[in-house]
Amino acid sequence: MNNLKLVSQIEEVPAAVPGEPDCKLIEPYLVGEQDTLSPWMVDFTNQNSFMLSSDKILTLVDPKPTLLEKYERLLKPTLQPTLHTPPTLPTEVS
Repeated sequence: MNNLKLVSQIEEVPAAVPGEPDCKLIEPYLVGEQDTLSPWMVDFTNQNSFMLSSDKILTLVDPKPTLLEKYERLLKPTLQPTLHTPPTLPTEVS
């Protein structure tokens, strides 16, 4: 799972103990060639949110507009009206 490119909503969650996961990825999608998007971990679980330690995220960036639009179209049926956090794109996850 090294060097994955994901587009996801992300929330910082306080860790009760140092070293515990402190980031929640919500609706993460794997970015493939030509910016194709596929649900992350879909072969392993039905979950759509995942806890991850922030030290596993190497880079966070805002996705380019075309990728963000594609991502938002995929989530349209599941987006919550109160959700205002823009997705970020961790370019590498170790």
